[in-house]
Amino acid sequence: MGIEAMEDEYDFSKAERGKFHRPGVTLNLPVYLDDEVRRFVQNIANGKDSDVSTVVNDLLRVDMKLADTLKS
Repeated sequence: MGIEAMEDEYDFSKAERGKFHRPGVTLNLPVYLDDEVRRFVQNIANGKDSDVSTVVNDLLRVDMKLADTLKS
C-alpha cells in the first residue's frame, strides 16, 4: 500500500454544501484513558458489576460537584 499524491486541483463543482450536517446531533466522541486509569476504573466497574462508562461518568459527576463547591 503506497502513499498516493494529492492532485493539483479538485473539482468541487458538483459538491453539495452541508450534505452531512445534522442540526442538533450530539456526537459521542471516544475518550482514551491511560492504562493506569483504565485499570483503576475497570477494577471499580468489575466490583460494582457495572461498566467502565458508568463508573467514569459517576466519578466525573463527583468531581463536578467538588469543583462547583470550590468555586463558591
